[in-house]
Amino acid sequence: MEKRNGIGATEAHARLLMDSYKRWTGRDLLVAKTQENGISEALFQAPFVILSHGTEAEPVLNYGNEKALELWEMSWDELTSTPSRLTAEPMAREERDRFFERVTENGFVDGYTGIRISSTGRRFAIIDTLVWNLVDEEGVFRGQAAAFSEYRYL
Repeated sequence: MEKRNGIGATEAHARLLMDSYKRWTGRDLLVAKTQENGISEALFQAPFVILSHGTEAEPVLNYGNEKALELWEMSWDELTSTPSRLTAEPMAREERDRFFERVTENGFVDGYTGIRISSTGRRFAIIDTLVWNLVDEEGVFRGQAAAFSEYRYL
């Protein structure tokens, strides 16, 4: 994925995040879709956390906005080389896997709460999270994304 100034997403990935969100929920991910630098910059600077992972056998994170990088205490390069499952504590990974199966089947799930762990071991609860499938214009499954604004350190 292309990076601008070391961090960011391509406009195409940003559009995939936005369009897939709208497809499943009927709502806009961002109220103001445009900004001088485009939607990728608007998503990166959004006032809430946005993450996504790809479709690998063990999905790897392929996007995290500024809030996600701060919360998980990672650089862009660290985050985008991290298997998605490693963002959850070991005991919660099986539950997380079952949850993502529900998202795959239903398109999206709203109201998810779970325990996550940062790169430094700091534990936190993500609260009222919406997780959705990323599906391109041709209907091809491209991964999953999550957005939330509420979290609590444990």
